[in-house]
Amino acid sequence: MTVQNYEPPQERAAFIAIVGRPNVGKSSLLNRMLGEKVAIVSPKPQTTRTRIMGVYTKGADQIAFLDTPGLLRARNELGQYMVKTVLSSVSGVDACLLVAEAGAKISPADEELIEKFRREDLPAILAINKIDLLEDKTRLMEQIAAYAGKYPFEAVVPVSARDGSGIDELLEELKKLCQPGGHLFPDDTLTDQPERVLAAEMVREKLLRLLDKEIPHGVAVVTERMRERENGVTDVDCVIFTEKDSHKGIIIGKGGRMLKQVGTLARKDMEAFFGGKVNLTLWVRVKEDWRNRREILHTFGFDEKDFEE
Repeated sequence: MTVQNYEPPQERAAFIAIVGRPNVGKSSLLNRMLGEKVAIVSPKPQTTRTRIMGVYTKGADQIAFLDTPGLLRARNELGQYMVKTVLSSVSGVDACLLVAEAGAKISPADEELIEKFRREDLPAILAINKIDLLEDKTRLMEQIAAYAGKYPFEAVVPVSARDGSGIDELLEELKKLCQPGGHLFPDDTLTDQPERVLAAEMVREKLLRLLDKEIPHGVAVVTERMRERENGVTDVDCVIFTEKDSHKGIIIGKGGRMLKQVGTLARKDMEAFFGGKVNLTLWVRVKEDWRNRREILHTFGFDEKDFEE
């Protein structure tokens, strides 16, 4: 009897940018596809400020996703950075995943992104998210037809990041975009974000969820220290920067209650993600008009070259 040597499937990979207008659920979709939370989520637009990479590996296929900020008109230096982040991401990937909200009309941001796809001759897949919230399903068919008339998408997949509907189908379509050549990262890689950045983002997410109106958009969080003790407890020191003294008082809250609530919720997320006890300490400092000051944005981790014209 002849025994044939087994050859494993050839490894394939792709870089895919997740793009779309603000608040369509790009980060929620990334988290759902990965099965882990690597991007913060809130109901407020412009939650994501930088490129966040999440890596999906299943068998021979690996997809490195770039979760980008929502595309809108820039109002300050931070906004300019975010717009350049989106457009430069589209220029440097193998394909794009355009996310739209179920029942919504094609937005100017979508038009701009589709035009970018056309100029770059990029393969793209359209994910229509939040289908669980759409009561009139006939609007979905009209929406699919409208987008199909704008660009030859490789596939159009209705999904719900909230309940998981359509996610398996979307991943199967995305895998078709992978090319032979081996995996780009070790198979156990989940994200490129350093632990310090992840910790700071967990704090910022709680601020976005608990604070109202414009205050969260004037807030940045930086991890100043992260150290594991011999007993396994990790000390994390984060500084919350805000633009106004009046906002500082709101963030701290009466008797420190708001800051304590932010810290409690963020610590629970850190312990779940890092797999151990966390001792979290928070401070609040004022940096006036930091969103328009490039030197401060640079110290907060935003790449200076993305502000250049």
